[in-house]
Amino acid sequence: MVKSRENLIGAYAFLIGVVLAIIFGFFNQSLEEASGFFYSTLVIIGLFVGYMNVSDKNSGTFLFASLAMVIVGSLGADPLKYVSAHNWVATSLGNILHSLLILFIPATIIVSLKTVFARAKV
Repeated sequence: MVKSRENLIGAYAFLIGVVLAIIFGFFNQSLEEASGFFYSTLVIIGLFVGYMNVSDKNSGTFLFASLAMVIVGSLGADPLKYVSAHNWVATSLGNILHSLLILFIPATIIVSLKTVFARAKV
């Protein structure tokens, strides 16, 4: 089976976005100290991934998985704030979860809008 070039570009963009989110999470002390450029890059990659990577037949799977990621990322990072006073691992994990949220939320918005318009036949 030959994959289209667009799917390959979208898959690499997704991989790059996840790797960047992990790197940003490890090397920032907190989200407030991080540069806006890094997170703007994640938003742009998220928009690109949502536009390029998900087709109609697997949009439900992507939306379900991204919903789980958004819930775990937002609810899972809050308890880490209480643990991470002087714990580098917990601080990094919380920053990684927030960075992944910044990547996933724009992609989820684009895919959900594409799905709604496809179902409405607009």
